[in-house]
Amino acid sequence: MANVQQVANYKLGKLIIEGKTKQVYGIPAEPDNVLLLSKDRITAGDGVKAHDLKGKSVISNKTTSKVFEILNSVGVPTSFVKIASDSSFISKKCEMIPIEWVTRRLATGSFLKRHPGVKEGYRFAPIKHETFFKDDANHDPQWSEEQIISAGFNFNGITIGEKEVDYMIKTSILVFEILEKIWQTRNCALIDMKIEYGVDRNGNILVADVIDSDSWRLWPSGDKRLMVDKQVYRNLTNVTETDLDTVKRNFEWVADQLDHLLPPSDHLVVIVMGSPSDKEHCNKIKHHCENLGLNVDIRVSSAHKTTESTLKLISHFESLNIKIVFIAVAGRSNGLGPVISGNTDFPVINCPPCTKEDVDKDIWSSLNVPSGLGCTTVAYPETAALAAAQAVALSNYIVWSRLRVKRLLNYKSLQKADDETRLT
Repeated sequence: MANVQQVANYKLGKLIIEGKTKQVYGIPAEPDNVLLLSKDRITAGDGVKAHDLKGKSVISNKTTSKVFEILNSVGVPTSFVKIASDSSFISKKCEMIPIEWVTRRLATGSFLKRHPGVKEGYRFAPIKHETFFKDDANHDPQWSEEQIISAGFNFNGITIGEKEVDYMIKTSILVFEILEKIWQTRNCALIDMKIEYGVDRNGNILVADVIDSDSWRLWPSGDKRLMVDKQVYRNLTNVTETDLDTVKRNFEWVADQLDHLLPPSDHLVVIVMGSPSDKEHCNKIKHHCENLGLNVDIRVSSAHKTTESTLKLISHFESLNIKIVFIAVAGRSNGLGPVISGNTDFPVINCPPCTKEDVDKDIWSSLNVPSGLGCTTVAYPETAALAAAQAVALSNYIVWSRLRVKRLLNYKSLQKADDETRLT
């Protein structure tokens, strides 16, 4: 076994592949994983331009690890496992699909060269998606979806067909939108980016490789003149040490900004039940809320029997000075939701604990509320959680991201069900 090395606590096996800016090593003790080791190297123009850049490996690894940790936290399927050292991380071992998946919000760079007449800054809504075959000798030619499908790629037993391509396009757009939301919190515009996919030993298609300042264009305040990505290096004709210091400072700034992306926790979903007998129904709502990243509190208060206590409860939560969503759980004659709605300006969602036998009777008291009240009514615990999450997601990128991931996973599960049905 050649090239055995030690990185942190990991004894490495053979060098599996070496790229322009990283090396990938096997891990004998963990055959399903590999170690990606970044280099102090920056390149452009398919490697024609290249320079050593001391410290880049640590910056790139920090950026990649932070981005993948965010994606993992909201449920995006990735190959990232954990940080191994300052300049390396552990990844699931994948067979890489030789395609770059590019998403664009604004027209710039190579897009303008390929589409003369389009003005720089043209905004794509929906997002523009493009694919490129990884081939340095031919400058990574653009490929259509049909070309990718026709190539008949097969990795770890998975043939890359129409559904797989469609899934990767949807995931690429999802990843862009999540990171776009996140960078907006730092007053920075994500202009475009590229990602890659691999297939692990279990046949799962995962966002893989790295996502760092080589992967995207970032314009602070949406101003191209303030760009902090690798385009600064690409634009240099004669590269001096001062220029390289500027590029390094830009990359450090990006990594530092990611350190400030603390998950927002300035919200609370308050589930109020009119009777303790409804606890099971409320726990179902809580379960779905927590799966979406929501903070939850459950309380008991009857608008009919303890009206004063209910009003005090509303005042208590309003005094917390955070975003509140109330979910009222009361059946039969539902006064709880309407009373809460009439005494707060926060969203109120009725979710009565109906049974199949009395759903038509119980839900009517939640639907037929007096004029001037804004409470909405849903019939199922998951629906209540989703409605609450949508309200919170207006200002919370973590919850918004989990909702977006849920849409993707719904699509994926339906496609899988369709495949299984066709085979039976």
